[in-house]
Amino acid sequence: MIRLEHISFRYRSAQDPVLRDVSCHIRRGELVGLLGRSGSGRSTLASTLNGTIPHLVRGDLTGRVLIDGQDIRAQRPRDLADRIGFVFQDFEAQLFSTNVSLEVAFGPENLGVHPTEIARRVDSCLGVVRLSHLSHKAPAALSGGQKQRLALASVLALEPTVLILDEPTSDLDPNEKTEVIKYIKEIGKDRTILLSTHNLAEVEEACARAIIVSKGRVVADGPIDQIRAKTGRVRYVLTVDERDAEAGKKPPSATEIQDALSALERASGVRELPTDESVHRFELAGPEDTDLRASLFRLAVAKGWTLLELRRESQSLDAVFRDLTREDQMASRGLPSEAEDEDEEEDEEGDEESEEDEEDEGQDDEEDEDAVAKKSGKSGSTPSGRKD
Repeated sequence: MIRLEHISFRYRSAQDPVLRDVSCHIRRGELVGLLGRSGSGRSTLASTLNGTIPHLVRGDLTGRVLIDGQDIRAQRPRDLADRIGFVFQDFEAQLFSTNVSLEVAFGPENLGVHPTEIARRVDSCLGVVRLSHLSHKAPAALSGGQKQRLALASVLALEPTVLILDEPTSDLDPNEKTEVIKYIKEIGKDRTILLSTHNLAEVEEACARAIIVSKGRVVADGPIDQIRAKTGRVRYVLTVDERDAEAGKKPPSATEIQDALSALERASGVRELPTDESVHRFELAGPEDTDLRASLFRLAVAKGWTLLELRRESQSLDAVFRDLTREDQMASRGLPSEAEDEDEEEDEEGDEESEEDEEDEGQDDEEDEDAVAKKSGKSGSTPSGRKD
């Protein structure tokens, strides 16, 4: 349905490209999450699927974006509107009519759709997002979640085959976010949807597949379960009673548990998890080819801990996401990337090698001078006769 072939993009005012040779595809009827930190190129990648996005005019775009095998840059904006629906992060900028029904009808009217068909679409789309009872209300009077659902309805009224949602739940409260994600899942049953966000929980709830972008490149693409396993590690969660212990021993402190787990062979990434219960809960990582549960159980028995929970599961998507987008995180904090660190280390090693070479050359020179001195009967002197 959607195919991106070697997409690169750079703003003319910038030195570094935003997108770097991105290739991926989305099949018809898929609901795919597009994940990335701020500044990763995620929103720009989503925008390339809409050939009318103004900021793309201010940069150089190479590669091809195909919808149903057709390059979108070879199509008229009017034709694209029938095929690609785009809900912007600033969705309120898309709402400018005096009431909800007129807002939904605006797009089809501009495309010349027959009035009878427009009425049908308005009723259908407002029904899908559960706003029929507010059809005569002004958009400005709606709540944040209702406005977002209205933006969805307005795009759906164009009956696009592809729907692109850029941060659709930003600035919404938890209840509104849950509501909007629910409608996205319903809408996704008969459309191809790309959900562009940095919210991992939304992607895990709504999507079976994710694409992760970092520094303008696709660093992971596939079913979420496969992405979780990408680091080659598994996650363990351990819960210990903080009020009671076995065999009359003193209940452990969080620090004692942290130190004991950190000392466990092949365990890594030990950290305490927040909890409002009277327990200590920790997570740690281990290699995929090893099961640490037996070692963790024996450790708890030896320490006299009252073990309330021990489970092994795939590495969390959050942990994998942090690993895969580490360079974007470092860049946002003004820190050098790992690649730059490696270059600096190589430079330092090169400098050390040069210094060693110079020292070796100096020693060779001294040995040559001593040899000359010995031949002339002045051992330990320079050719000039001065003691070194």
